Amino acid sequence: MTQIIAVRLLSSVGVVAGSCILVFCILYVLPGDVVMNMIDPSSMSPEAIANLRHQLGVDQPFYEQLLHYFSALLRGDFGHSLVNSEPVLPKILAHFPATLELTAAASSVSILVGVALGVLAAIHRNKPIDIAARIIGLFGISMPTFWSGILMILVFSVSLGWLPAMGSDGWKTLVLPALTLGLLGAGFIVRMVRNSMLEVLGEPFITTLRAKGLPERAVMYRHALRNALIPAVTMMGILIGEMLAGTVVIETVFSRQGIGRIISDAIMSKDLPVVQGVILFTAIVYVVINALVDISYSYIDPRVRRLQH
Repeated sequence: MTQIIAVRLLSSVGVVAGSCILVFCILYVLPGDVVMNMIDPSSMSPEAIANLRHQLGVDQPFYEQLLHYFSALLRGDFGHSLVNSEPVLPKILAHFPATLELTAAASSVSILVGVALGVLAAIHRNKPIDIAARIIGLFGISMPTFWSGILMILVFSVSLGWLPAMGSDGWKTLVLPALTLGLLGAGFIVRMVRNSMLEVLGEPFITTLRAKGLPERAVMYRHALRNALIPAVTMMGILIGEMLAGTVVIETVFSRQGIGRIISDAIMSKDLPVVQGVILFTAIVYVVINALVDISYSYIDPRVRRLQH
């Protein structure tokens, strides 16, 4: 198991490094002048602008800027904001708990709703429960989060007045954004769990368990569901990463403070170090989540553990 974890971590480091290079290249070729966005060109002489370019290192060749960027990352330095000169990493860490709270709440909604509806849909195949579950899943997949978020605000905040529409203070401000983001993931999980359950219920070992007189509840939840969770766990791991990225839209719609708002504001002001820092930080979290998902396979299904050995 130790060897498997080490190999997975090494491959994760390669993914993060590739993400850093890709993000740096994309931001490097973007149109616009970073220095001109920071200053009023009419208030500075050409010599002062040239000195500022040299101080920021944007007058260096591409490969030198890339090497400087990687050497700074190895020291734990994510750079400084071009707008207010604040260190990027402390700023991200200060806002990350709010984003993590939203992602955790939305993931809980997705997993609980998706798994429950998927299992019920498989057990009651082609019955009203199955049809309702598939409709809910289709709705969750089809509706863009910015649109469903606005609908949530109109219904539960403006019309009914049950929950606040904006802010990030207290659990009440978390409900609407978590439901908006969670229903998107629930739609995918419903379909995955339903299809996996139907496939497992058609396996010969399920017939054998029933023939031995095992209670139907034990057949469904102790044996069928456990085998059906393998592809669902993969989907859950991917969706958690997608939700982390999806907080950019949700935090903007609901005016929540988090790394989604940070990167949104940084893109508008062309604050490239902040954009790079947030994307790199998000990539690291995404890779760690998927590594944990891969490792969890061994504990969910003993057959995977035997194959790995």
